[in-house]
Amino acid sequence: MNFKSLFRKKPTNVIILQGGDGEQHILNKVLSVRDLTFFGIAAIIGGGTFSAIGNACFSGGPGVILLYVICAIACGFTAMCYAEFAARVPVSGSAYTYAYVSFGELFAWIIGWALLMEYSIGNIYIAFSWSGYFTNLLEGFGINLPEWLTINYKAAKLAFIDKTVGEGLTAWNTAPQIGSLRIIFDLPAVMVNIIITWLVYIGTKESKNISNIMVMIKLAVIVLIILVGFFYIDIDNWTPFMPNGFGGVMGGVSAVFFAYIGFDAVSTLAEECKNPQRDLPRGMIYSLVICTIAYILLALVLTGMVSYTLLGVSDPLAEIFKIKGIKWMLFIVSIAAVVAMTSVLIVFQMGQPRIWMTMSRDGLLPKRFSSVHPKYKTPGFATIITGLVVGLPMFFTDENFILDFTSIGTLFAFVLVCGGVLLLPPPLKDDTTETKGKFRMPYINAKWIFPAIVVAAAVSVLCLAPEFFTSRMTFTAETFTVNLSMIVFFILCIVIAVLSFIKNLSLIPVLGLISCCYLLTGMSPSNWLWFSGWLGIGLLVYFGYSYRKSKLNIEAEA
Repeated sequence: MNFKSLFRKKPTNVIILQGGDGEQHILNKVLSVRDLTFFGIAAIIGGGTFSAIGNACFSGGPGVILLYVICAIACGFTAMCYAEFAARVPVSGSAYTYAYVSFGELFAWIIGWALLMEYSIGNIYIAFSWSGYFTNLLEGFGINLPEWLTINYKAAKLAFIDKTVGEGLTAWNTAPQIGSLRIIFDLPAVMVNIIITWLVYIGTKESKNISNIMVMIKLAVIVLIILVGFFYIDIDNWTPFMPNGFGGVMGGVSAVFFAYIGFDAVSTLAEECKNPQRDLPRGMIYSLVICTIAYILLALVLTGMVSYTLLGVSDPLAEIFKIKGIKWMLFIVSIAAVVAMTSVLIVFQMGQPRIWMTMSRDGLLPKRFSSVHPKYKTPGFATIITGLVVGLPMFFTDENFILDFTSIGTLFAFVLVCGGVLLLPPPLKDDTTETKGKFRMPYINAKWIFPAIVVAAAVSVLCLAPEFFTSRMTFTAETFTVNLSMIVFFILCIVIAVLSFIKNLSLIPVLGLISCCYLLTGMSPSNWLWFSGWLGIGLLVYFGYSYRKSKLNIEAEA
């Protein structure tokens, strides 16, 4: 095996010929900038709004809005990098395709493997959260499912082991048995996955129409929640602003970042856009701005209505109105949550098959994954496999594990996208083939600016919080991984500052790269352990199959 062959890159013109605006285009072009913006909102406002935001507020208190701002800034820079790639390489595949152009095949595979966590495995968390709100909605109509059909097996077993009184323990004690095996699974979560898989299978246009309607409904309900909640805010609940310090704020990074990961799903729909080079970037950026405003306002309302200590639940928006005794809002919130998370499921379930389709075109997956249904014009086989990847783990995992697992993989993908932009050649100034309105990321020379930012940040921390650096040099069993990742981050900042000065790097992707790397320092040791294991499995698949079957490898041997 030639070491250099691991980093073989795919020419942009070849990628475009195989998809996007090339002659071999076979997917329906039906999406406008409005549709893409709505898809972005559909993917971002869902589980992060109706579930994960509670864990974030519980960890950081009112100060969690700082983390939302940090994540929004990181995602904003990253969205600009995605937009630059989307304008230059307007095909399906998202970060996978972009990595193939900039870093080469091995990193492209790693990105594709990481995106499996974001789209498919991330949908498991959304489905579990959807099930909770849907069950509450059914109970409002007097329909009560048995507990062993509304909770996952792992959560019920843990409740039994810990003797925790509640739904989990009841499910364990009342579940039917086959031998010694208890029949416990989340039926609503399984059923919604089947329905969404079928909907995505039959067509993009149908999915688009349903998703757009859902987005309008949930935006209207979120505005209503903010307006009603405003009149119940007690400003005393905002004190202390950071009850667990900044460490507590950063402790919610998995939950907060999970709220944002959906915006890049828009880039997987490139081949179904009417004008991808113009509309994809706009759709991503518009949806990110709208959702950031919504998240900050929701966090302020939640932490203002009740104490942050009451928000560590799976349905925080329902919980605050339950505490305040506003029963009519409970019903509306449940409906909105079901609608919101259904639209997220649709977008994520559309994204994963299109990434697999693109990887299959490159030979990294079996050819069947790139097959397109002759009637529906969708990647049918890949869509069915996605449904299985989402559905089967529901029987033996839980939402907390999925939340942490998904966030670290997505951040890793974002880091490589921002880094990939730095490796792209500058666009030709006299290019007469430019699409009207095509996005171009503004170039701001980081030569002096980024080193100045690093120095200013270091001086500010030394003056305002001198213990910050000394605490990072004290290693204990509990802090080893956190402190080690922070030291690596410090070294990376210095290296990028030097490269910015020498290479005149572009400031926006540099800031995106550093922002995402900083968020990675907030991940726990268990996050890194599971991600490393997942990455190891992916590398085994690559070297066992994909490296040999790669079209670039076959062409090189021919």
